This record gives sequence, C-alpha cells and structure tokens, in this order.
Amino acid sequence: MHSIPVAGLLVAVSASLGAAQTSAPPRTVWDGVYTEAQAARGLMAFGQSCAGCHALAAEGKAPLVGDSFWKSFSQKTVGELFEYVSANMPNGTPGSLNEATYRDLVALLLKSNGFPAGAAELGPNTTAGVQIVPKDGGTALPANALARVVGCLSRSGTDWVVTRATTPERAERAAEGGEDATRPLGTRTMPLKFVVTRLDGLAGSRVAVSGLLIGDGGADGINVTVVSRVAPKCP
Repeated sequence: MHSIPVAGLLVAVSASLGAAQTSAPPRTVWDGVYTEAQAARGLMAFGQSCAGCHALAAEGKAPLVGDSFWKSFSQKTVGELFEYVSANMPNGTPGSLNEATYRDLVALLLKSNGFPAGAAELGPNTTAGVQIVPKDGGTALPANALARVVGCLSRSGTDWVVTRATTPERAERAAEGGEDATRPLGTRTMPLKFVVTRLDGLAGSRVAVSGLLIGDGGADGINVTVVSRVAPKCP
C-alpha cells in the first residue's frame, strides 16, 4: 500500500476545490436572493417614499415593472440596481433613506418583476455579482436599451453600417485603456439609423457606436447618438 504525502494531498484537495469554485455558475435573480419579509418591508417604504412618482406596475407614471425594468437593468447586477436606487431615489431627496431601506426597496423591485424569493435577505455583501437576466439565461439587451457596439464603419448603399460588430453591451460599460482598439470583433452587420453627423472621415476605421437599440439585441440596428474612432484601421 502506497502512502500519499500530506503536502501532496493538501495540494490536490486545494486544486480540486479551486476548480469547483471556478466552474460554479454565477448567481442570478432566479436563485432567490431576497425574502418575502424583506419585500413586504419594501412595500411599506415604497408607499411612503416612492408611490407619488412611480407605478409598481408595467404601466402608469414612471413604471418600474416589465419592459421599463428590463430596458434599464437587463445585463446588470443586483449590486448595480442597488447603487442606482440608493443614489437616485426618492426623487427630490436622493440618498435620504438608510441602507437597509434601500435593500428592502430593491427586494420589492425584484419581487414585483417576478423573481422568486429565497431563504436569505439581500445583504450588503450578497448583491454585487447577482446577474439580472431572463429566466432562459439570455443576455441580449432589449429594444430601446442604451447600448454600444464596436466594429468597422462602412457604407451600404446610402446608409452607414458597422460590420463585424460586437454584441451590444450597456453603453456605460465603455472599455478602458484602449481595449476597444484591440478587442475581438463579431460577425454581424448592424445598420446605423438616424445619423445626423457626417461620418465620411471615419469610413474604414474601427469605431465605437452608442445609441438606442432598435429591436431586441439591436436586430434592426441602432439609433445613433455617438460615433467615435477607436483605431484608424479595421479590424
């Protein structure tokens, strides 16, 4: 019978645990990241501080449910949702509530948008990596989301298009340190709509385009707000 050195055994166990942690899927809003009691407290806070400006429904004044929620927060995390709510609400007195109340309000938003409750409350250390994605796990941004793509600017007849476009991502997640100049490009061609500035000087270069997506995932193009060169040649 062969013996295994203790040091070697510890290394093997550590490597195994590391591999398991690496392969663990990220948590999502479908994993139950708040409690019913927390959402109930959030409903009370909403009635006191938010109901005058927002509708806790898919329609009405400044709705917080359905398309409006997905347009604003799909492809983000619960941590980013918490940061937005705590920095901007209530209207007129942003940041005036305590941290626990803001967590309760986020729990209410999750419940109102159909995400299931769980056994543990949303806490200060449990929101950062929880992804807001559809139940099927899709990451395509919805129509009218403010997004950005990187690709090669060219003409298609009388229209401008971006060829080899990357998958649309949230516009605020702009690459840092010149990453856009070297990042891998995609395979799709995205039409640019409602272009109001002259782009002739950028033709043939690698560009970053920001704007509102037309159709889910930008299926019908992007309503352009900004086009900027990130590299003189493309790809």
